[in-house]
Amino acid sequence: MIIRPKLHWLRMLFVWRGSVVSRILPQLIILVTTSAIVVAVNAFWPALLHDLTPVPFTLLGIALAIFLSFRNSVSYDRFWEGRRLWGSMLNDTRSLVRLYLSALDTDKTAKQQFVYTLIAFVHAVNAQLRMRALTEHAQALIRPQIKSTILQARFKPVMILSDAALQLAELRKQGLVCSILFTAFDRQLSLLNEDLGGCERLASTPVPFAYSVILHRTVYLYSFLLPFGLVNTVGLMTPLIVAFVSYTFLAIEALAEELQEPFGMEPNDLPLDAMTITIEATLREMLGEPAYPQPPEPVNCVLT
Repeated sequence: MIIRPKLHWLRMLFVWRGSVVSRILPQLIILVTTSAIVVAVNAFWPALLHDLTPVPFTLLGIALAIFLSFRNSVSYDRFWEGRRLWGSMLNDTRSLVRLYLSALDTDKTAKQQFVYTLIAFVHAVNAQLRMRALTEHAQALIRPQIKSTILQARFKPVMILSDAALQLAELRKQGLVCSILFTAFDRQLSLLNEDLGGCERLASTPVPFAYSVILHRTVYLYSFLLPFGLVNTVGLMTPLIVAFVSYTFLAIEALAEELQEPFGMEPNDLPLDAMTITIEATLREMLGEPAYPQPPEPVNCVLT
């Protein structure tokens, strides 16, 4: 996620880091070059070009802008749903820890292990969504007697959440958790499971490929044909107008592609690492430990 202070309006016009210009710059250069060639051909060999009017491009441009706006809205909805799910995960883990610490009279070791299990769960969700191995830091938080089973599992967050339920079941056998309280714990664990399921649904169900292809093709065909419709109207200004219009369409498409996968590593994706560390810090603080680790600082204005 891009983390930047509010900039002056003039600086916003020229800001590079944090924008999608670097992704679409090669395409813009090709389009501007193509436009310059069209202008040169129209000036020296006008018979080679058909006399096109900008009217079809105006109508198509309006339709394309509406289509892009809808695509961007769909992508942002996916981004915001991912952020909502992680916000819910923060609230649900806090509520579960608060309930455990206030309702159960267990020793410090049992309390610490239960909270550590929830922290390991959040780390495992992060690792699964970004398709990477569970870190050694997260592995150290898992109960030793169950660690090998979890590390061999395909869906590690589910197994870790099941271990949290097993810890509560053991306390119930010892008579420390009554049936009503156990039901309250199970409800909180179910909420965490819903958060995990929502994240898995977003990660495993991308925007339909055909939807992306038709938009991608339309944007590029429109951008490459635009110089032919403008050259007889704006003349030497054709490359500049093409660059401006193409930048708008290509940038919106590039941004939509980033936002549609909110759990990725692109600059505009959700900062899962920072949110994971924040959840760990707040749960440790509730346990009476220092709020460790500290949330990371943005690197080159990007928070991962």
